[in-house]
Amino acid sequence: ITSLDAAAKAAAAVDGSFAVGLADSRGRVFLAVDRFAVRSLCWRIVGDRLLFAERADALAAVEPAAPLAPQAIYDFLYFHSIPSPRTVFEGVYRLPPGHCAWYDGRQLELRRYWEPRFDEVERPDFDALARTFRGRLREAVAGELDGSKPGCFLSGGTDSSTVAGMIKDVAGRAATYSIGFEAEGYDEMAFARIAAQRFGTEHHEYYVTPEDLVRSIPEVARHYDQPFGNSSALPAYYCAKMAREDGVTRLLAGDGGDELYGGNARYAKQRVFGWYDSVPGVLRRGLLQPLLEGTPIGALPLARKGRSYVEQAKVPLPDRMQMYNLLLRLGTAEVFTPDFLARVDAADTLRQQRTVWAEAGDASALNRMLAYDWRYTLAESDLPKVCGSTSLAGVAVAFPFLDRGVVDFSLGLPTDYKLKGLKLRWFFKEALRGFLPDEILAKKKQGFGLPFGVWATRHAGLKAFATDTLQSLAGRGIVRRDFIESLLADRLPAHPGYYGEMVWILMMMEQWMQGQPAARALRA
Repeated sequence: ITSLDAAAKAAAAVDGSFAVGLADSRGRVFLAVDRFAVRSLCWRIVGDRLLFAERADALAAVEPAAPLAPQAIYDFLYFHSIPSPRTVFEGVYRLPPGHCAWYDGRQLELRRYWEPRFDEVERPDFDALARTFRGRLREAVAGELDGSKPGCFLSGGTDSSTVAGMIKDVAGRAATYSIGFEAEGYDEMAFARIAAQRFGTEHHEYYVTPEDLVRSIPEVARHYDQPFGNSSALPAYYCAKMAREDGVTRLLAGDGGDELYGGNARYAKQRVFGWYDSVPGVLRRGLLQPLLEGTPIGALPLARKGRSYVEQAKVPLPDRMQMYNLLLRLGTAEVFTPDFLARVDAADTLRQQRTVWAEAGDASALNRMLAYDWRYTLAESDLPKVCGSTSLAGVAVAFPFLDRGVVDFSLGLPTDYKLKGLKLRWFFKEALRGFLPDEILAKKKQGFGLPFGVWATRHAGLKAFATDTLQSLAGRGIVRRDFIESLLADRLPAHPGYYGEMVWILMMMEQWMQGQPAARALRA
């Protein structure tokens, strides 16, 4: 490998999950990560040397120590993770999914070596496609089993249940691990038990408690190399810990099915907003918008939903998907101190998203949303969540849905096979009908959602822990003290499920910061 072109060609030829860093005696460096960045690789240039490592904090510790980056902290409160290539440390970067880099000793060049191309089948044969799909799933699961005790996460959803059933089909046995919560509306154990019974798995359950959170939040937060806010990391950790204690050394996870085959509710919601584009422009601009937005009629009870619909529908994607962003709804000026806010570019987050959105080219609106989620939902959030929690528990993890054959198959499916009208993941469910229990095919998506906000208002120990953590954060000059006081005293008790998310994000950031060297601070 002697050029960026050669680097890209080499990376594109590799299957599976990987992170590769190679350096020669002349100081030239080749870096690459897999298509979804399941494996992480970071870099930093010090003098004329390019250093690379799996963890950002390892590179930040090299002298001169790298300070925290205000823009990355802003990104964290916006995205609940820090999207690549930025990391929380100034001058330390993470290779984005599907990218490679070449350093010649003077400058670093970065290139995306894999871009999904949605080449939809024109005359689909459902039966033939269903057979191919089931076959590729089976091959993907078989390819990830390594001869050790076969096990997987089992939330009771379609993806994890499919993996469990395929493991049993391939290996003849399967161990499944599920997490429950003693909180109304959060526990899905009943569906996990349905899947376990259907496939005859060796089933294991653990109910996470508020005491578990108080005990494990610092450990989990500081295990990551930068702040990480996906609240499912704690349940995933306890699930992996249970599997490890049961003798499992490698778990299979079901992440990716929703994002490949159209399973998230927002896909249907955005399709509804997309219908507005089919209304003639003269009617939209000449009647509906002036009437609903510019007159008192729009404030009438029967017209409010129409006004809200128009206000959102006229905003293009991907901007529209952030209209309910928690940070933006609260108001950046209300959350951040003026000094901190003056040091960041609040518009940068949307610029990042527009760039990623544009990479899908002329694909259908749904497929563009899928490609967008491959970056922001999978590569920057869900996969780091699972990889981080399993590594802390001492278990390896694999993702059969991200197998090249399964991913490439999804690229050829017609858009209306993924979202038929407003029916989510239509093809996936119909292709597996008879294999998966009907109850699971009909259930709504939930996963290992954590009832943190509810518990934080009812459990004295967890409430005290969260309060102490946020009060510590208030002294760092990042978040306004009066906002933290209002969040804890007024907003959280009034709407625990909604504002609990912000408490969690701030708490995880502060707990991570407390685990950093004292010298690691924001540059004045």
